[in-house]
Amino acid sequence: MTENKFTPIFTPVLVVILIVGSFFLGSLTTKVKMLEEGGVAGVQAPTNNQAPAAVAAQPPASTKGTASIDDDAVLGDKNAPVTIVEFSDYECPFCKRHFDQTHQELVKNYIDTGKAKLVFRDFPLSFHDPMASKEAVAANCAKEQGGDKKYYEFHDEIFKRTTSNGNGLDDAKIQAIASDLKLNSSSFTTCLSNKAMMDEVKKDIADGSAAGASGTPTFLIGKTTSDGKIEGDLLIGAQPFAAFQAVIDPLL
Repeated sequence: MTENKFTPIFTPVLVVILIVGSFFLGSLTTKVKMLEEGGVAGVQAPTNNQAPAAVAAQPPASTKGTASIDDDAVLGDKNAPVTIVEFSDYECPFCKRHFDQTHQELVKNYIDTGKAKLVFRDFPLSFHDPMASKEAVAANCAKEQGGDKKYYEFHDEIFKRTTSNGNGLDDAKIQAIASDLKLNSSSFTTCLSNKAMMDEVKKDIADGSAAGASGTPTFLIGKTTSDGKIEGDLLIGAQPFAAFQAVIDPLL
C-alpha cells in the first residue's frame, strides 16, 4: 500500500483552523447576544441606520455622578428622602424596556410610598431624531399646560404607544395623545414650535453628559437635597428592579 505522506502535515493544520474558527464564532455570538439584550451598560444595539456599537466593559458598581433636578417634572413627593434622576430617550428601546418592566415597580414600591421621587430629564440620542426630540418637547408642552401631573401622563402615553428606535410616533400620533389627555390643541401646537422648549431639551442633554450619562437610560440615584443638586450612584441601562433596590435601600 502506498503511504499517504500528506496526512501527518495537514491534519494538525485543519484541527487548528477548526479550533480558531469555533472560538471566533462563539465570541461573536456572545457579543451580538449582549448587544441585543442590552447587557452592555450604556451601549445600544445597532439599528439599520447606525454603525454597530462598540462592546464596552461593564462599569464599576460604584460609578458616581452629580446632577441637578433643574426645573424638570417631579413624580412623587418632592420631599422624599431619595431622588432618582432619569436621563432618557423616548425612542430608545432600552428606555421603553425600563418603562415596561421596571418603572411601575419603582412607582409602586418607592414613589407611591413616599420613599423616593423621580425626575425625568431628556436625553434624546441623535440617531433617534427627529422624533425623540419632538416627543421630549411635546411632553414639556404638556407640562406647560397641566404641570407635573400632565407631564407624566404624557410621558406614560409616549412609552405605551411608541414602537421606539426613532420610528415610534409621528406628528399625528403626538397630537392624538394631546387630544386624548384633553390638552388645548391650539396652545399645544404653538408650544411645539417654541424654541425655548427645544433649548430646555438641549440643557438636559448637556447636564446629562456632565453627570456621566453616555447612553440611555442612565439613572442618578442619591439623597434628596435642599438645593436640588443630587450626588449619587449612576445606574446605567435597562436594569432589573433588584438593581434599583440595591442602590436605594441603603439610602433610606
